[in-house]
Amino acid sequence: MTDIAVVDYGMGNLRSVAKALRFVAPQCTTVVSSDPVTIRNAARVVLPGQSAMPDCMRCLNASGLRDVVLQTCRDRPFLGICLGLQMLFENSEEGPTPGLGVFGGGVVRFREAAMVDGGRRLKVPHMGWSPVRRTLDHPLWRGIDDGTRFYFAHSYYPVPDDAEMTAATVAYPAAFTCAIARANIFAVQFHPEKSHRAGLQLLSNFVAWNGRA
Repeated sequence: MTDIAVVDYGMGNLRSVAKALRFVAPQCTTVVSSDPVTIRNAARVVLPGQSAMPDCMRCLNASGLRDVVLQTCRDRPFLGICLGLQMLFENSEEGPTPGLGVFGGGVVRFREAAMVDGGRRLKVPHMGWSPVRRTLDHPLWRGIDDGTRFYFAHSYYPVPDDAEMTAATVAYPAAFTCAIARANIFAVQFHPEKSHRAGLQLLSNFVAWNGRA
């Protein structure tokens, strides 16, 4: 049985994610796969994503992997990264586009009028390193200090209906949800595979996680 399957639906930073997972867990079998059977039989599943929400959802639906993603996110440790987080919600303003509907809530764009911090205008997309503030204790934060910087590259962010599932926030300039946790699912807006030591620690924690908070 495959230990970790990185879902290959034709979009996302797949190779970098898989390379980082293999680095932190050389004892595990990590595969990038578009095969539903391989993904269904994996002990852990990672759903990455980048580019645009309409493209990601179109490619996921066309790949025939929608159902297996929905199945695996219900019953084993599941990690969503960037668009892999956003796709878990009901809809996104980008497009607009319907998501997978695993969680209630939507994905919204940064408002240009609000992109001012102390008189300094912030750029959209939000790109670069920002400190992440934990709001929920979770095994995936083990060994990572509160306020640690992670790498972001996005113009949209999630707004969960249930604020209690927010596992961390980041300010740009107002605080927004950048990580969520519910049951066996953990998902982040930032890129752990690009976040050096802290990102590798989070991925290592995912490999060791039993899917319970």
